[in-house]
Formats: sequence, structure tokens, C-alpha cells
Amino acid sequence: MSDDFNYDDVSSYTLDDTDELALIAAQDECTFMWSTREGWPVGVIMSYVYDSGCFWLSVSSLRVRVQAVQRDPRVAVCLTSKGAGLKAALSLTYKGTCEVLSDRATIDWFLPALARRLRPGSEAAQEAFVRLNDTPARRVLKVTPTQRIGFDGRKMAAATRAAMG
Repeated sequence: MSDDFNYDDVSSYTLDDTDELALIAAQDECTFMWSTREGWPVGVIMSYVYDSGCFWLSVSSLRVRVQAVQRDPRVAVCLTSKGAGLKAALSLTYKGTCEVLSDRATIDWFLPALARRLRPGSEAAQEAFVRLNDTPARRVLKVTPTQRIGFDGRKMAAATRAAMG
């Protein structure tokens, strides 16, 4: 084993841009994280659409996260390759800012886009999804990333193999 090898510094195992986009396209769920009024971090699993460099998520205005991000728009989004059909151990975390949108144009664009992502191949299922989710309380969360942290497990595995000789 190489004397200078250790797992303390994983910064060289970052995710390349093409793999970042492949993970975003393959995965349809993320962990959306925000802070409570008391400063506690909280996260839930949510489906998303990635468009124009932003993550777009659907939520009811009755959820406490809506009021939380209106109070403090600093959020995080985390994705992993688990369950996405990718053979590599990949992960991405983004720090960002969140806007709560309720305008008709955004909802009319977003709900069909999310339906196509979650119900591919079935127009009837997509139409039902939009109909069920298009409620007066529907809001769209737009997360604009400000910092990215990526991890590529293949790079770490290759470094481990090389260090072991």
C-alpha cells in the first residue's frame, strides 16, 4: 500500500461535467434540504425537473418547507446514482437559493414536464398526473445552484486499486 494514500482528502475524486449531466438525467429524485425556524436542517425526497441550470420541484403551499424557504432561501439539493440504473457510485450536492413560484405560466410548463419525466410513455398517465397536481395550493420551487460538490466513486476505486499495488 502506498504510504501517501489515504481517504481523508477525496477532492480529487470529483465528478466530471459529462457525468454530472448524466446523473441528473438518469435520476428523478433528489433530497431537498432547508433550515427550520430554529436552524435545524431538514430534508425530504422529492422528484425534480432540471432545466436551464436549475432544479424545479413541485410542492403544496400547505407544506412547511414553503414558508421556510420564503423566510430563508438558502437550500441544498443532493442526488445519488443509487436506483438510477447507473453502474457507478456517483453523488452530487448543490448549495443554492430557492424561489417559491405560483404563477400560472410556470405551473403550466412545470407540471407537464414533471409528468413526462415520471410517467414516460403514457399520455393518459401524464394527463392524470397534471390534473391531480394542478390545485390552487400548487407551488413550484426553483433552486438555482450556487455551489456544486460532486463525487465519483470510480475514481476513488481506481486510486484504491493503484495504492494497493
